[in-house]
Amino acid sequence: MSLGILMLVHTDLDRAAQVARYWASNGNPVVFHVDRKVSTEDEKELRKAVSDLDNIRFSQREDCRWGTWSLVAATQSAAELMLGEFPTVRHVALTSGSCIPLRPVEELVDYLADHPRTDFIESVTVEDVPWTIGGLHHERFTLRFPFSWKTHRRSFDRFVRLQRRIGLKRRVPTGILPHLGSQWWCLTRDTLAAILSHPRRAEFDRYFKTVWIPDESYFQTLARLVAPRIESRTLTLAKFDLQGKPYVFYDDHLQLLRRSDCFIARKVWPQADRLYAAFLAPAARAPQKTEPNPQKIDRVFTSASERRTLGRPGLLMQSRFPQDSWQVIKTAAPYSVFQGFTELFEDFELWLSRRTGAQVHGHLFDWTRVQYAGGEKIIKGGLSDSVDIRDRNPTSFLTSLIWNTRGERQCFQYAPYDRQAINDLVIWDSNAQISVISGAWAIKLFRASMDFETKRKEAAWMQRVEDHFLERLRMRGLPARIRIWTLADFIDDPMEHLQGILDEIEPSAPRRLAEAPKMVDLAGFSVFLQQLKNAGMKPYLTGDFPAEVDPRAALRHNETKPYLVR
Repeated sequence: MSLGILMLVHTDLDRAAQVARYWASNGNPVVFHVDRKVSTEDEKELRKAVSDLDNIRFSQREDCRWGTWSLVAATQSAAELMLGEFPTVRHVALTSGSCIPLRPVEELVDYLADHPRTDFIESVTVEDVPWTIGGLHHERFTLRFPFSWKTHRRSFDRFVRLQRRIGLKRRVPTGILPHLGSQWWCLTRDTLAAILSHPRRAEFDRYFKTVWIPDESYFQTLARLVAPRIESRTLTLAKFDLQGKPYVFYDDHLQLLRRSDCFIARKVWPQADRLYAAFLAPAARAPQKTEPNPQKIDRVFTSASERRTLGRPGLLMQSRFPQDSWQVIKTAAPYSVFQGFTELFEDFELWLSRRTGAQVHGHLFDWTRVQYAGGEKIIKGGLSDSVDIRDRNPTSFLTSLIWNTRGERQCFQYAPYDRQAINDLVIWDSNAQISVISGAWAIKLFRASMDFETKRKEAAWMQRVEDHFLERLRMRGLPARIRIWTLADFIDDPMEHLQGILDEIEPSAPRRLAEAPKMVDLAGFSVFLQQLKNAGMKPYLTGDFPAEVDPRAALRHNETKPYLVR
């Protein structure tokens, strides 16, 4: 027996001739369908290139347009010629001019000989198809599509809307259930002949002529009527992206294609000289019985799809800006945000850096300057301390900072008096660790040299800003790791709270705190809070701050806890 190849071509005819010569010279007849849009001169060149092979034919030409009946008509005429001219053909495979065989012809012929009555055609019902692109599932069979989606998109859309509006639907021919599947199939001679000579073919053809993308449903549906045994899969490796466009294979995909064990691949770049040379060379090994297994390389395509849609966490491509809802990892590495700690502790940044080895910045979003660790003006990645540059896109500034310094934990200070432009980024980022001592801004005002009325106004403003931020932090379902204390609660047990923060920064090397950073002098602070209350501004975010207790006594009290290392 032999395998017949139907080849639909419309471009890169030199490559099509090269592949056809490979098939034909190995005893497998080829029937070309050349798109009518191809010039007569180019078609003559193709005929001349294969004229020395007596098992190649050319079928009647159709003007092929994507998604229209013309592709089915082209396949029908080529198939009829194949069955009429080559009576020894027992299986017929539909390919395109950009398909190439991935395994020696002998292996495919032997494989089909082992399955003499099996039709290899992907054929599934509409309900079972998750990959149709364009929003038309059942409607592609119940509406009419006389206009080309590619060339007459406006007319196509208007006519679809009109049919929906007036409720115009047509009946599916009795006795068939529409199926969908890949255009690239391999049918037995008997099945293909039964489809082409079916007594109701005129009725079926008339119906499918106005079905949308009939080349993915005509043979897939009618094979269910006449085929004794269908393997609902294709022997051709054809992968599609999220937009329904086929992946193109290049020279660097050579090993990937070999791992698939598929017999044919589509779609190959015409300049992929290495692929054509490797797969069209004479067989260098004995035929094998390996089953085609495209799932072996599905992981690569899944990864490519994720990279295209999600990118890499913390890195935005110039070609597209991903939607915020696509992923919860907004940055490239874990980082920590501290609010209220520099106000409560002296030299907190130095202490934290020494304690964890992390790079601890000041207020990166200060209105006057970007406070990099160590007072640096420019850090990795060429990020300067320019406020103007930062404020053009604050979220990209932070993601760039984390990306450029990945491998080293980044920590920075945040406050109500900073620019509040990254709130949405950090609360929806699973890499963020946010620790907030609410009301600590009151310490900054308490120690500031300004008149009391100004302090009261500043306190009211800062409390409103922080309250809004805390409201966002308390939303359900946030991926960021969030800890919130009032100032009063934190002062009551600072060692325990600091220990929890450090354990999360260094989960693999937990160590008990021997000392806490030095707390600022809060003598008279409770009096200041009472003054704010008396002036009509209630600092409720500080918590229930005791009026007479010395805050530093909490540190002395905690030193007696048994887990502390002295």
